[in-house]
Parts: sequence; C-alpha cells; structure tokens
Amino acid sequence: MEVALTSSGRPHMSLAAPLRRELAERAQKYANAEGLPHCLSYGDAPTVCFPPYEHDSRHGNFLPGTYKAIRSNPAWSKRLEKVHTQGRRSLPPSERGRWMELDTCTSSDALLMNVFCHPGVLRDGRVAAFLGAEPDLPCFGYKARVPLTNGKFDRTEIDLRLGDLLVEAKLTEGDFQTAKKRVLLAYRDFLDVFDQGQLSQTESHFLSYQLLRNVLAAHALDCSFCVLVDARRPDLSDAWYAVMKCVKPVQLRTRLRISTWQEVAQAAPAKVRAFLAEKYGIEGQ
Repeated sequence: MEVALTSSGRPHMSLAAPLRRELAERAQKYANAEGLPHCLSYGDAPTVCFPPYEHDSRHGNFLPGTYKAIRSNPAWSKRLEKVHTQGRRSLPPSERGRWMELDTCTSSDALLMNVFCHPGVLRDGRVAAFLGAEPDLPCFGYKARVPLTNGKFDRTEIDLRLGDLLVEAKLTEGDFQTAKKRVLLAYRDFLDVFDQGQLSQTESHFLSYQLLRNVLAAHALDCSFCVLVDARRPDLSDAWYAVMKCVKPVQLRTRLRISTWQEVAQAAPAKVRAFLAEKYGIEGQ
C-alpha cells in the first residue's frame, strides 16, 4: 500500500501543528495563573518551556507530587537530563546553560511521567488496571534488546514498561517515523510477525517504524503493547490500525491495543485529572 509523502518523508495529513499550538496556549495561561517561571521559543508558533525553580525542588512542567517522586528516584531523575536538541537555536539562554527536552509543554515524555510517576497513580492502581497491566514500578526508556538476524540485538528504547506491558507514548509528534526497508528486514522476526506486502510503505521505506519495532519487541519479550495517543490525533490512531491489521500471529494481535490520554485521565486520581484538563486540555472520557 503506497502512501503519498511530503519531501521530508512524512504523510501529507498531520494534526500535530494545531495540537501543538493549543498546548502552547494552555501552557502559557497555566504558567501565568500559577505564577510559574517560563519562557517562549522563537518563531511564529512558539512553545512554552518551564525551568526547575526553588533550588530544583519544583518544576512548572510537572505536578509537585510527581516531580518530588521523580527527583527521589535516580532512574527516573536521569530522564530529566535529556537535552533539548533545538534548545540553543530556538530558546532564550537558560541559567543552567541548556534546556532539557522534558522542560517543554509539548513533551510526551513529560506527560507520561506526570501520570505514571504520580504517587496517587502508583498507589491506587486504576490506571494500570485500565491498561491491563499489573501494578508495578514504571521503567522509562526500557531497553528491549529486540533480536536481529545476525544474532545481535538492537538498541530500541521503549517509552515505558509497566510489568509485562510496553507503552509507546505520543502527543504532538508528527508521526511514528519512517525507516529504510533494510533496517526492518534486519530484525529476526520481521517476516514472521508482519504481512510485508500490506504494510504502509514507499519503494524504499516502511512507515510507522516505531510501531513496527515495538510490536517486534512485544513479540520477542512475550509482552503486551499499547500505543498511547491523544484523542485529538486520529491520524496517529489510523497509523496504528494500519500496522495492527498486518500482524500475522493471532495470539500477538490479542496483546496489542491503543488507548488515549483522555481514557487514562478518567482512571487517574482527581488531582491528576484536574492538572491534565487545565494544562493539556485532556478531559476524561
């Protein structure tokens, strides 16, 4: 199935930009209402970035309880050190010398941690139960080590592992990336897992690379897999269903699902629900 792409290799239809603008507007209102230090990126469609403050004990991009939990867990805290790759060019100078990816209001990783590191979410277990996962300590940036045909393993990082559930989280990303066909054909189980001819592709590339490799990770690890998207991004949902229908093993298909942030919000504690609604416009469904 051939898909028309832009010159950058992305599908023509994208709902990322409108959502990015909405989140930036909400973040600025939220920052002003709460008196939070923040700055705007340069350009016609600025985004909002929040630095840590009060001697790094608080952070405007996170719920206070979530941020405290993150800072007390060395593995979680390390995620805060991911450098914003466009920070030096698109943002004013930072007192820290550089901006971090999770400082931005559009960061899907920040949203993921805001929910899954919150003490109330960990304590009551309703979000995990909704996703079909056993209550467990979240592992972010999980190295799946998906097997390759040469006997080695790839360096795939899964956004979140919760028990036997793998999660790929998206918010304003344009798509699930593309990859050259030779890259995916180098995975040991690729042809066993997918109906290659039915996958969305161009002459030289497969679309939705991140989804394909995460399904392969779920297969290799005998785990479930969930892609977590915003309900305002039906384009990402469509990309997921285009992949899922190409999965050949029936048992594996039964372990694959898609959920929305809005559904997760409904299962979250009241304080988290209120934060998601105000800052992200994510209302429980």
